[in-house]
This record gives sequence, C-alpha cells and structure tokens, in this order.
Amino acid sequence: MKAMILAAGLGERMRPLSDHTPKPLLRAGGRPLIDYHLERLARAGCAEVVINISHLAEQLIDYCGEGTKWGLQIAYSREPAPLETAGGIQQALPLLGADPFLVVNGDIWCDFDFEQLLERSLDNGADNGALAWLVMVDNPPQHPLGDFVLQERGSVAFRPADAVGLTYAGIGLYTSAFFDHLAPGKMPLRPLLDRAIGANRLRGEYHAGQWFDIGTPERLALLDARLRAADQN
Repeated sequence: MKAMILAAGLGERMRPLSDHTPKPLLRAGGRPLIDYHLERLARAGCAEVVINISHLAEQLIDYCGEGTKWGLQIAYSREPAPLETAGGIQQALPLLGADPFLVVNGDIWCDFDFEQLLERSLDNGADNGALAWLVMVDNPPQHPLGDFVLQERGSVAFRPADAVGLTYAGIGLYTSAFFDHLAPGKMPLRPLLDRAIGANRLRGEYHAGQWFDIGTPERLALLDARLRAADQN
C-alpha cells in the first residue's frame, strides 16, 4: 500500500520558524517531524510514499531524497501554490494509484501504529462501502469540542451540538473514489468528509495514545521538551 504525507502548506501559524523552514522539517526531539513519519511508514511495511510539496519545496527534496535512508521509494507531487488537503491529494492521485492509500499530515506527531490502517479493508467505491477510514483522537486544548463522533461499527457521524466529540488526527485511509467528481484546484478536506458522512460511507477508529498537532512554535517547543525528556528516561 502507498502512503502520502501532506507537506505543502505555508505554515502561517508557525511563523517566523516556517519563513525559512517548511513545517515538516522543523525539529522536535532532535529530528525533523517528517522523519518520524517516514520511519513509522517504513516499519509498517509501506514501501512507497508520495509527498506533496510547495512552500520551500527544495528543502524537503534535499532532505528526503528518493527515500533510501528509510528503505522507501519517495515521489513528489509539486504544487505551484498550496492546494489544501483535498486539492493536494486529488492532484497526487496518478502517483497514488487505484488502490486505497494512507494519508498523514506532515505537521503532527503521534505514536499511532500505521500498520493498523494498512490492515483495514476498503472497497474503493463499491455500493454502500466505506470510502475512507479516519483515526480519531481526544480533543486538544485549542479544539475542545471536536468535530465528529464514532458510532456503532465505527461509523463516523457529526458531533451533536450539545455533545463533546473527537478530533480527526490527520491520519486516514482513503480510496480514490472518495475524491470522485472533485475538480482540480484548491480544496479543503472537510466538505468531502461531510459528504461521506451524509452518505454513511465514512468509518473510523479511536487512538488513545499520544498525538500532537504542531501548529504553533509553542506547541513545537512543548513536543520537543517531552521527546527530549523521554529520551533521558
């Protein structure tokens, strides 16, 4: 199974750090964030990885290369300007192929075992089958109510207005059919998730382990401190 790491964003909330370094190359625990993903993907047996690039793209290419450092084959989907999540994935579909593929945000850190997703079965658009499988986590302080809830058999539903839900971790398994009828261009992911929920074709699971959304310099510093402390224990 192939995987895609989303790495094309401008990192506006991460400024000034992201003015000179793309977010996935910012360091925590002495290593670039993207290094943790590539290592975990290789360990899970995901040999081919697509990385979308735009902002400071050459730095990512120089660091990741062809993927030999991790025993991977890396291909790049270049975006002249960032296309957001759905737009970036849609453009990369020719590189990802017809089979379901794993997607992970380049600006998160987690201890989730990617092999769990590689073992999931999606039908790539068969009637009434799941078009995507999302990993959900507890809500971070900056997003206390969450977005979704998990129902029976892993069905993903909208969070009721009077309830606390879960947050999408930025880790998921997708079929190419999930992006059917999406025109090329800039497009966020949320409208596609909403459409799949409306059709009862979105599934998910809960991850109780560690997860960090590295959106600001303060959150990066917090993760760095925790990883360094863990290395010392």
